[in-house]
Amino acid sequence: MVHNKVTIIGSGPAAHTAAIYLARAEIKPTLYEGMMANGIAAGGQLTTTTDIENFPGFPQGLLGSELMDRMKEQSVKFGTEVITETISKVDLSSKPFKFWTEFNEDGPANTTDAMILATGASARRVNLPGEETYWQQGISACAVCDGAVPIFRNKPLAVIGGGDSACEEAGFLTKYGSKVYLLVRKDHLRASTIMQRRVQKNDKIEILYNTVAVEAKGDGKLLNTLRIKNVKENQESDLQVNGLFYAIGHTPATSIVQGQVTTDESGYIKTIPGTAETNVPGFFAAGDVQDSKYRQAITSAGAGCMAGLDAERYLSSLE
Repeated sequence: MVHNKVTIIGSGPAAHTAAIYLARAEIKPTLYEGMMANGIAAGGQLTTTTDIENFPGFPQGLLGSELMDRMKEQSVKFGTEVITETISKVDLSSKPFKFWTEFNEDGPANTTDAMILATGASARRVNLPGEETYWQQGISACAVCDGAVPIFRNKPLAVIGGGDSACEEAGFLTKYGSKVYLLVRKDHLRASTIMQRRVQKNDKIEILYNTVAVEAKGDGKLLNTLRIKNVKENQESDLQVNGLFYAIGHTPATSIVQGQVTTDESGYIKTIPGTAETNVPGFFAAGDVQDSKYRQAITSAGAGCMAGLDAERYLSSLE
């Protein structure tokens, strides 16, 4: 059994920023980065992103994996202990908190005085044939992150979804693409009235109702065609697009604390506004596990800073 002062669960910008602040405060945090936790390599969603051009301080841009390597190097430099194991079970019912790693759930519990959850959220995918081939080579789940990438500029693009997020992303992509197709499975949008009006009035957006994507196709390197199907008429056709964006929601990685911490209806952890604090004293949440709106590397890093400082103050109060 191991006891930590503070345990951080996660491996993205929120986790490592929290670790940097805590390590510099001489608290020596322990960070469990996971072993393909939630099906994603250590480093989180950014490891699936190619060029990042909107993170301050890098005018030439850099790879998502490179940014995470630098963050990890910095947190380790100041004294963070990084463990490549996945925490699979947590008990927040008493102090100190208890936690177990994957494959050791029946063994003795490890304990910690404070805990920061920064496990992120995963974009829901359609799992189309060809999706893996063209993921980040024409297919993305974040228009704000990737929309300005050169392969999408002045090219026809497509967005899958019918809610507010899909309408917002379609509108955003009109700044870069020559045309944006909005693929809606039903015969109507479920977005708010104001969002519906915006896409309907935008000359660069064409809404394809009763339409689903069937297959992503290309030259083996980049996406150039989307096979689509009109479910009402049962007819398939090819749509020439160079970009496909999913806007069908995200799933926060909060299952290990389900029922122990207050969440919203989608599973995102509720934090006290202006803090990383939750309804459980000593348990903090940072990044996409508690942010369903922005989901950016820079906002996650900022939330990690808050969590690190909040955890430091909490630990000081115990002395």
